[in-house]
Amino acid sequence: MTTTSYTVVGMTCGHCVNSVTEEVSAVPGVSAVDVDLESGGLTVTSDAPVDEAAVRAAVEEAGYSVAG
Repeated sequence: MTTTSYTVVGMTCGHCVNSVTEEVSAVPGVSAVDVDLESGGLTVTSDAPVDEAAVRAAVEEAGYSVAG
């Protein structure tokens, strides 16, 4: 199992968290998504490493960006 952490910029409310969770959950191979509104932390759990570009694209699709 692989866990990767990102920092999402621009989230302000629970709806933001839901949007990011929904989009990132749709990335192939992702088995769990945990988003922390306060820190902007995004933890992606998968059975095998997931393409970082796909995760970034999913976050951008939700209307936010990944720091770094």
